[in-house]
Amino acid sequence: MRILISGVCGFAGSTVAKALLGSGKGHEVLGFDNFIRPGSETNRTKLKKLGVRLFYADLRAASDLEELPDADWVIDAAANASVLAGIDGRTSSRQLVEHNLGGTVNLLEYCKLRRAGCILLSTSRVYSIEPLASLPLVVEQNAFKPDTGKPLPPGVSAAGLDETFPTTAPVSLYGATKLASEALALEYGETFGFPVFINRCGVLAGAGQFGRPDQGIYAYWINSWLRRRPLKYLGFGGHGHQVRDCLHPRDLLPLLEKQLAAPKIAAASRVVNVSGGTPSAMSLRQLSDWCAGHLGAHEVAADPAAAAGRPFDIPWIVLDHAKATRLWDWRPQTLVPAILDEIAAHAQSHADWLDLSAPL
Repeated sequence: MRILISGVCGFAGSTVAKALLGSGKGHEVLGFDNFIRPGSETNRTKLKKLGVRLFYADLRAASDLEELPDADWVIDAAANASVLAGIDGRTSSRQLVEHNLGGTVNLLEYCKLRRAGCILLSTSRVYSIEPLASLPLVVEQNAFKPDTGKPLPPGVSAAGLDETFPTTAPVSLYGATKLASEALALEYGETFGFPVFINRCGVLAGAGQFGRPDQGIYAYWINSWLRRRPLKYLGFGGHGHQVRDCLHPRDLLPLLEKQLAAPKIAAASRVVNVSGGTPSAMSLRQLSDWCAGHLGAHEVAADPAAAAGRPFDIPWIVLDHAKATRLWDWRPQTLVPAILDEIAAHAQSHADWLDLSAPL
């Protein structure tokens, strides 16, 4: 099977490409990237050595995609993945929409013309901010968790958010571009008769991920801790109790293989959460405790009031992957301790990783 990956030199794209090549299924893997992100050239060299056919193309330019070879499937791993995109002064809102939504349209046009299936890697940030921000929470072992002694809104339980949780605005500009991309992908698939799957991923994490505070938080925290760079708990009392679950992107492979082989399923089954879930959920404070135990002492400052100026900050997001488990017999294989060990080992051998990861 010939598989084309967008954003192939990013963390998610390159990890998925390597997993597909190592699956033993004989896949031919192609990929394209615009190579503007820090570190892209490093991944480019590694992927070429593994036999990935690489092409330059900017997802926003339809004419670039017209020049790409045919493929049986497209895996969309390209995105501006920061919840602060479009409002942080580095990326305009128009650029965000052009990349994350306009780029999806160009990919879907490619799929329509080449009769290729499409797998869109989406995000937990398509879920509504207001009901998430107002969830009843308790603190347990230095981490927020839903207060199951109080009524919880539909779509959320101690296991996390399921796919029925609201996606109404506001979800952030980033979340809105991904949610709109999901809708367009499903419409294109139904209208033009090609298979589409939407995988809503939790926080992706692993060795080789660029470490930044707005994305790649696990890599950022561990690399910063190791290099004794300033770290700070922002908002929510300044205690670091805010929680995310993490997922290693190589764990997507078993799900992707089943989706590639079974394109004809009901529309309601085409959108699933794919996450580490509660076993791989961790607060910043718990991450700091792990770092202290493995990397030595380091002080973390606190800014309890910071969340007031950060409208997209949410105290707790954990995705429930029960639907993916039920439909596809999928569950994550790499739990958070192994992910943290992997990131730390990479950080120890790449002293310049934070500088390389810095935004342009």
